[in-house]
Amino acid sequence: MDSNDTQPAASVKGLSMEQDGFLLADVSSPGTAGQEGTLSFMISDAKGKPVTDFEASHDKKLHLIMVRTDGTQFRHVHPTMDAHGLWSLPWKWNAAGSYRVYADIVPAATGQNITLTRTVQAAGEFTPATPAPASAADTVDGYNVDLTGTLSASEHAMLTLSVSRDGKPVTTLQPYLGSYGHLVALREGDLAYLHVHPEGEEPRPGAVSGPDVKFMTEAPTPGRYLLYLDFQVDGQVHTAEFVLNATGTPAAQPAAPGKSAGPTESADPGGSAGHSGH
Repeated sequence: MDSNDTQPAASVKGLSMEQDGFLLADVSSPGTAGQEGTLSFMISDAKGKPVTDFEASHDKKLHLIMVRTDGTQFRHVHPTMDAHGLWSLPWKWNAAGSYRVYADIVPAATGQNITLTRTVQAAGEFTPATPAPASAADTVDGYNVDLTGTLSASEHAMLTLSVSRDGKPVTTLQPYLGSYGHLVALREGDLAYLHVHPEGEEPRPGAVSGPDVKFMTEAPTPGRYLLYLDFQVDGQVHTAEFVLNATGTPAAQPAAPGKSAGPTESADPGGSAGHSGH
């Protein structure tokens, strides 16, 4: 390859049911919205064998994220795994539609974070939500959450989320999954799942903080992104939702010998691309 050739853009993670030889397999869930049942799945290796050895990341060995393809019905849960590698939890789809299911894991065999995803259908009458306008503020369960900072495809940028209630700063945020907040970012359109990293040291057990929670971010491309913040107060987890427009252009990768630099996906200190607090 001569010096005029460019490197292909690295693929954004969180778009495939397979990554690095690991597969999100045998996904089963209630077929109809409102039906009580079980959601279950396995993680298999390149030989089709169940994987049972995972490292904990942000207090859990697996983070399971569900969101309907219109960006609504977001849920973040933690199933349990049996001795045969089957992950499961009681489940009911609250609304009909097509859902993206993400399994966020660190297989012990590699020690590297990966995100696997599949689409699951819940039958029933379905009306897609109207696309939400850009918004840097949300109110959930009586808490007001304001987001400051910008999302950029050109560089790392800090987002600060501030929690208040009745006009007063909330200073009793409790640790949740190794941080005072847990942020998931999804790219609108393909719902690519982006790693976002909380700033600061891991909280000590029993400690509280607030009103601000900070996250370092970098979008892989310009465009609209859906953000979901989980935070905990008095033992209850609340989820605030935002829509941000990322501007700029993807930062160039360092060129390999004899190659010019090409576009790249968002980078993170841990070598993964996906959600915070995770």
